[in-house]
Amino acid sequence: MEWSLDEFGRSLHGRSPATRRAYGSDLCSFVTWCERAGIGEPAAVTRLVLRRYLAYLTTRRYARATVARKAAALRTYFAWLVERGVLDGDPAGRLSVPAGPARLPRVLDRRDVTVMLEGRVHGGDGSLPVTRVPAGADPAVDREVVVERRDDAILELLYGCGLRVSELTGLDLGDVDVGARTVTVLGKGGRRRRLPMHEICAGAVERWVRHRHLLVGDQAAATDALFLNRHGRRLGTRDVHRLVVRRSPVATHPHALRHTFATHLLDGGADLRVVQELLGHASVQTTQVYTHVSKERLLAVHGATHPRA
Repeated sequence: MEWSLDEFGRSLHGRSPATRRAYGSDLCSFVTWCERAGIGEPAAVTRLVLRRYLAYLTTRRYARATVARKAAALRTYFAWLVERGVLDGDPAGRLSVPAGPARLPRVLDRRDVTVMLEGRVHGGDGSLPVTRVPAGADPAVDREVVVERRDDAILELLYGCGLRVSELTGLDLGDVDVGARTVTVLGKGGRRRRLPMHEICAGAVERWVRHRHLLVGDQAAATDALFLNRHGRRLGTRDVHRLVVRRSPVATHPHALRHTFATHLLDGGADLRVVQELLGHASVQTTQVYTHVSKERLLAVHGATHPRA
C-alpha cells in the first residue's frame, strides 16, 4: 500500500496554496520519519505511532502552533484515506495538540500608518522618513511615478480593506469597482467577499489602474492581474513584503496592516461581528483571537459605562 502523497495533494485543490504547500511538506516529513522507524505503509500507522510522532516533534522544539498544524495535516490525510476506502479505521481521529497562544504582529500606530501611506506626519516637523517621487512628476515619462502609484494602491488596500497578502496579489482588474468603491476578494476556503473601499483608497486604485500600462507597455494587456511587477508579471507576496519594509518607518510585515486595520476599527467602536465579516473569518472566535482591544479603549468604555467609574 503506497502513501499516495501526490494524489492527496491534488485532493486539496479547495485549500489555499499556502495550506497545500504546508500539508505537503508536513506529510513528507511524517512519511520520512515512519520509514526510518520501519513503517512502510499507512495501514501500519496506529494512534500510538501518531502520538509518538507528535512527541518527537515536541522534542525537536517546534512551536506548538506548528505541531498543531502538522496534526491537522495528519487528520486530513487519514480521513482522506478512510473516505477512499484505503483504511477501515481512522487512527488520526480527534488527534490534537494545544496550539498555544497566538503570536500577533505589531500594531502600527496612526502616525506610522500616515508615514507609510503619505510619507509625512501631519503637524510634525516636516521630516520624511520615506523617499517619495517629487510632486508634479509626470507618470508618462517617469516609471518611478507609476511604481509609486502602484505601491500607494497596494498599501491603501492592505490597510483600508484588511486584505491578506495572498488575497491582494490574487486580485484581477475585474475584482475592483472604483465607481462603486468595492473590491471582491477570494479568501480562505474559496469564500468570496465584497468589501467597501473608502474614497482615498478608491482614488489610489483608480490612479494606478489608469497608469498601469505605462509600467510595462503592451505586456500589461497580456494579464488580468491588478498588480504587476516591472516585468509585466503578477506581483508576488515577496514583492509586497519588500514594499512594506521600504515604506514603513518601523520594522513591520504586510500582515501587520491587516491586524492594524482590525484593531483600529475596534478602537473606533466597530462591532466585532462587522470586523469578522470584513476580515473574512468563518468564526467570530478567530476574530477574537486575531484582534485585540487597546487598553485606552477598555478604559474609555469602562469609564463611560460602569456606574461607579
